[in-house]
Amino acid sequence: MRYKIFNTIAFRLALWFTGIFTICSAVAFILFYFLATQTIQRQTDQELLDNASKFSAIIRRNGLVGARELAVVEAQAAGEKVIFFRLVYPTGEVFASSHMSYWQDVHVSKQVLKNLILNKNSLFETIYIPSTRQKARLLYSYVATNVILQTGIAMDFYSKFLSAFKKVFIGAMCFIIIFSAVSGWLLIRKALSGVTTITKTAQNITGSNLEARVTGTGNKDELDHLAITFNSMLDRIEELVKSIREMSDNIAHDLKSPITRIRGFAELALTHEENLEDYRAMAANTIEESDRLLDMINTMLVISRAEAGECDFEFKKINLSIMIKEACDLFAPLAEDKNIKFHPTIEDQILIVADVRMLQRAFSNLLDNAIKYTPENGKVSVLAFKENQQVTIKIEDTGIGIAPEYFEKIFERFYRAEASRTSAGTGLGLSLARTIVRQHKGDISVSSRQSNHQGSGTVFMMTLPYSNLEVI
Repeated sequence: MRYKIFNTIAFRLALWFTGIFTICSAVAFILFYFLATQTIQRQTDQELLDNASKFSAIIRRNGLVGARELAVVEAQAAGEKVIFFRLVYPTGEVFASSHMSYWQDVHVSKQVLKNLILNKNSLFETIYIPSTRQKARLLYSYVATNVILQTGIAMDFYSKFLSAFKKVFIGAMCFIIIFSAVSGWLLIRKALSGVTTITKTAQNITGSNLEARVTGTGNKDELDHLAITFNSMLDRIEELVKSIREMSDNIAHDLKSPITRIRGFAELALTHEENLEDYRAMAANTIEESDRLLDMINTMLVISRAEAGECDFEFKKINLSIMIKEACDLFAPLAEDKNIKFHPTIEDQILIVADVRMLQRAFSNLLDNAIKYTPENGKVSVLAFKENQQVTIKIEDTGIGIAPEYFEKIFERFYRAEASRTSAGTGLGLSLARTIVRQHKGDISVSSRQSNHQGSGTVFMMTLPYSNLEVI
């Protein structure tokens, strides 16, 4: 359980949330501490400078005697443990001071006096006093021509502030860490609850149950879009699985008949003593059925490889008009045998870039279906023309027609409408034709002149790009 929690997105996001929130809070505390200490130090320095100004004014008015008296009075007024004053010569000799029993460890710095003599500017120094375990802020400043004032203030307030700040900081950071961790975990778990729902739905889906769907939140957020996308994927998967099942059933049905006939021919050959001609007829029938099986398998391979983009099409510039005319000439005798009126109207010099062998196969499948499903004394028309940078080929018949609900299903592999099951065929012709045409960046569509019932005839329309060099 611990391993699972530590590897969840919620835990990692909560950890990041806590870390970022803690770092930001720590930075804010440190910035506040820095500003507070700088403010306290500036106030302390200003107080020391004010004292130096007082001594300068007293010395100018009352001389050094007045300065001695002021040192004692100021120290007593503020507290001898709070502030001290020393008046020293530039040599470092002390000639006047306040009561120094508390400050006896504070000495006059020769280095600071040297720097003061050179720069003539007031100098500050922060020292630590071991006997009192406190820090003091010192000022060295000229208050007369040869008189230097050394004064210092105990930084007791600074120490108390720092101690209080440390306690507040530690307590506040502990609260912030706990609060950010708990609140982050709860908020992230709430935000990712939709992911949990999607995960459970995915776990409940099996090969036999694809009907489960994720309920959207309705918030139109990322999780709602994820749920919609996931449901769309499930719809597509369910459709593909259903298509695969139907295709498997159709393959089993279409393969069963020729294999059964081949087996029957073999049984006849084993159980009957026939003459040589009968054996030849059986062998011929076996070869014919085997060819049908091979043709079905090869067609399936061509469709699959073309849809996967692995089929080798040989694109080159061809005269489509000639190809259509030759195909029409080939199928004209079949139409004549059924007393079908066959009217090809083909525009001359339709030049495109295509695989002539594959495109001829697609067109032949459409034309063969038109003649096959058109009754005697019917009519089949072929129109081919260029229009708006595309080539349009229409094949119209007066056959049994197709109901609107089957317009797309007839292009599925092995699908055959009830009305066409009495005719020979594998159900792969239209699927192959559309696959080939789409590999040429075109498409095939179907309609009926009166689409509300069968028996009204069918129109197949093949469209190809006229300038389709991009297919190469």
